[in-house]
Amino acid sequence: MFILLFLNLFVYTTIIASLGATTFIIFTMPSAYSAKTKNILGGYTVGIISGIIFNSMSLVLVDKIDMINLSMLYMITGALSVGITIFVMAITNTEHPPAVGMALSLILTPWNYQSLLYVFISILLMILVKRLLRRWLIDLQ
Repeated sequence: MFILLFLNLFVYTTIIASLGATTFIIFTMPSAYSAKTKNILGGYTVGIISGIIFNSMSLVLVDKIDMINLSMLYMITGALSVGITIFVMAITNTEHPPAVGMALSLILTPWNYQSLLYVFISILLMILVKRLLRRWLIDLQ
């Protein structure tokens, strides 16, 4: 609700979808490996950094190369962002699948740093609620 309150549902659809997937993992599989605090925070940090880097790269390339097909550029930078995010999460042991979606969403949709702040606040709120409710949360199977 917090993220929906502060972000435009129609502009930030992919960011909201990524956070929805995180919410599902945290509250339906609280003891899962990807629901650990380290994985959530680490995964989103890696995904956001990767997304920002490859988004910046695509913006620079669009200005420098007139002949490049815009959709092809987004496909390439999106694939690189996803691949690098998966690789870095794997080597840092911070696997959280929805964070890969966040990396891709920063390539495909408009965003600003304020929206990323809302993402981190939302993640921290979810982690806090999970800790407060840990006694009652069970894995649904």
